[in-house]
Amino acid sequence: MIAATPVRVPQSGPLIQDPLFARQALDERRRSGLDRYDEVWDGRYIFMPLPGLEHQDCVDRICYQLNRHLDDSGSEGRVQPGANVSDRADDWTKNYRCPDVLLFLPGNPAEAKGSHWLGGPDLAVEVLSEGDLALEKLPFYASVGVRELWMLDREPWRLSRYRLTDGALTADGVTEPGGAPIRSALLPLDWSLSADDPPTVRLSPTE
Repeated sequence: MIAATPVRVPQSGPLIQDPLFARQALDERRRSGLDRYDEVWDGRYIFMPLPGLEHQDCVDRICYQLNRHLDDSGSEGRVQPGANVSDRADDWTKNYRCPDVLLFLPGNPAEAKGSHWLGGPDLAVEVLSEGDLALEKLPFYASVGVRELWMLDREPWRLSRYRLTDGALTADGVTEPGGAPIRSALLPLDWSLSADDPPTVRLSPTE
């Protein structure tokens, strides 16, 4: 099975047992805006670091290319650089994830709730950083109907595709800088990594 760098939920490190201190920490993160990328996994609050400049550049470039494809092809769809995705109609803040890139195609049953999406995008992208827990999100993404997920490793650089098969997101394609492109199963686009240093993600129309 082809997979991104396996990172599991850490069993060591700080564990806040004082509920008052925990509330104070969360309030401070909300006031300062540091909680923009935080997530809650079945009631467990996950503190996420703010993305670095390279991370944000990758997200911006992928969003730009997806939007350009939709415009050039006359296709309808919605691209977002990060948004909350939940599987709960009520009390959504108890369980949600925030992919780096989301693409919703016509006919997607997800509901836009203003603060979040109830249901997943057709296509999602995760740009991995040190200590990233993206692999732990695969069951959730499958449960909300993400049909295609791309994971971008950066140490070393590698782009992996996961597709929804029999209710699970399974890795079935990988490419490295300068390597052969991988064709999307949802869009007429080939995904690849340039041979530059650092590499960039390229989305090219299929021939």
